[in-house]
Amino acid sequence: MPQQINFLQNRLRQREAAGLLRQLRTNNDLIDFCSNDYLGMARSQTLREAIRQAEAIPDNLLNGATGSRLLAGHTALASTVEEQLAHYYQTESALVFNSGYDANLGLMAALPQRGDVLLTDELIHASMIDGARLSYAERHRFRHNDLDHLAQLLSEARERNAPTIFVAVESVYSMDGDFAPLPELVDLCEQFGAYLLVDEAHATGVYGPNGEGRVVELGLQARVLARVHTFGKGLGVHGAAVVGPTLLRDYLVNMARSLVYTTALPPHSLLAIACAHEQVAREGQARVQLQNHIRLFRELAAQHLPNARFTDSQSPIQCLLISGNDSCRQVASQAQEAGFDVRAILSPTVPVGQERIRICLHSFNSEEEVRELVSATASGQTYNSTTPES
Repeated sequence: MPQQINFLQNRLRQREAAGLLRQLRTNNDLIDFCSNDYLGMARSQTLREAIRQAEAIPDNLLNGATGSRLLAGHTALASTVEEQLAHYYQTESALVFNSGYDANLGLMAALPQRGDVLLTDELIHASMIDGARLSYAERHRFRHNDLDHLAQLLSEARERNAPTIFVAVESVYSMDGDFAPLPELVDLCEQFGAYLLVDEAHATGVYGPNGEGRVVELGLQARVLARVHTFGKGLGVHGAAVVGPTLLRDYLVNMARSLVYTTALPPHSLLAIACAHEQVAREGQARVQLQNHIRLFRELAAQHLPNARFTDSQSPIQCLLISGNDSCRQVASQAQEAGFDVRAILSPTVPVGQERIRICLHSFNSEEEVRELVSATASGQTYNSTTPES
């Protein structure tokens, strides 16, 4: 190995010694309680056939976008899909990005400007954090779902005469699975003249009359400046969109670097996005089945794991808190040996003492699989989940 890159090996060895070395793993044949494929759309033969048929219709469909949206990458197909998305999410416009990460990065970096104030929940996703870091705005974090702390920061920002104030949250938090108090957040933002930005990644497809997310479910779409909807979770395909007023779309076309300076999604992805939205609107029974599994899991966990700590989640993301990376790995390994694909989430990804087994429920899991998972976790319980390790 060349001398000049030995530092990479040293850093990886340090990470390995700390028990934090990440490695890529191929799919396994365990029962899926890990993926974000909440409605089984990624494995849907119906969706696969719909995408195949959609691709067969155009005679001049390209294999790739050939450039960024502002060069050769914008097409009539992209405009049509974005119009469909705006209608679906009950707003004026939609702007497609290559991924949820790109959408959050572009939105958070472009909207708040120097002199503005950006207030973020302490548990927002890494993509929002990275976007916030690229912003020149004054940034502050508020305690998770703590409306009093947020009100204090909003008041302070108003006293300093900040030109514009933004508040950024997730509607369903990816690591805890709990909900943001969106109605109260909207009221607070309106009280202080702030703008709310909501990442709907883990709500898209799962909540709302047709899977439009928590904001539409609560009837708040006219009171939220921007929503980010990603399509690689509940919709089972790829890509994302920022939805909101047309003026917001025009602004991002000019200012969002993660849109301006990257090759656009290929036509195949745009067709997949359109087909996935058409299908997810018809997946009402799958959403009902998913909610039934959530209730069943919580009932069984309370019965069989009475001393365990779980996050306060009513979503498909159920997290068993197990203090300490080693203990967390042990419980995950026990569940995997019993045939269930669950993963340990370790510090520093989550705070020390908040390590966890992240369990994702799906509409395609059977009731028996949910029961067996809880039983396997309870029978292999060789830890004290109520007392953090020293």
